[in-house]
Amino acid sequence: MDEIKLTRALLDQGFDHDDLRRLHRGGELIRVRRGAYALEERPGLTVEDRHRRLILGTAPQLRDGAVFRHGSAAVLHGLPVWPAAVERVHVTRNRSGNGIKRAVVQVHGTPLDWPAIVLIDNRPVTSLARTVLDLARTWPMTQAVAAGDRALTLGLTRAELDAGLVAMECWPGVRAARRVVEFLDVRSESVGESVSRVRLMEEGLPAPEPQHEIFGPDGQFMARVDFYWKEQRTVGEFDGKSSVRSASSMERSSTVGCSSPASGSRM
Repeated sequence: MDEIKLTRALLDQGFDHDDLRRLHRGGELIRVRRGAYALEERPGLTVEDRHRRLILGTAPQLRDGAVFRHGSAAVLHGLPVWPAAVERVHVTRNRSGNGIKRAVVQVHGTPLDWPAIVLIDNRPVTSLARTVLDLARTWPMTQAVAAGDRALTLGLTRAELDAGLVAMECWPGVRAARRVVEFLDVRSESVGESVSRVRLMEEGLPAPEPQHEIFGPDGQFMARVDFYWKEQRTVGEFDGKSSVRSASSMERSSTVGCSSPASGSRM
């Protein structure tokens, strides 16, 4: 995990502001946000890594009672996110009323009960079920499904999601959340596969069976394919070359190559 130092802690150690500016220029301190530095540069940071740093630099500067939510909660739970969703650290306070958007932090006012809150590294965060449902209510379907599919692989259950939907019956976006929850599939093994499933649905294609195993006439295992359409005798594979990209670029470039044993055609 990144080690983050607040400016005030560095000053307490005997550094002055000129020292901090010099160390920053020399690359020995990496500015995460105003008042917080990382102690090392790490090449190849993902969107999630960068936002986790921002959370670590922001958490000590928040007043008591803030609970991480939305994209920030997704990152802390290990769910994939898109850059636009984590431009700011998202927190909520247990109150009604309008939120406040600042340069680094966006504060939401939302009533929360304790079953909706968990501790991750001693930081209050909306629970995995509440986080997925919040994303499903507010994010585009491709992004919400990618996060929800991952959450299922982490142990989230349908029962938890269904109970959350009942509690959110009159909330804005609950209809979209129901649609996302119905679409989730624990068999999806990557962000690209999740996005591809949504794209296939949006194109009006039949729903495929994910992770289908194919056996030869002698019963010997031959392959496992990302997508399978039994009636069309067609299989599909997500372009794995995109798997090293960020979630947002994967959404833009997701392609599924499909072939039928009868024709070898692609659709």
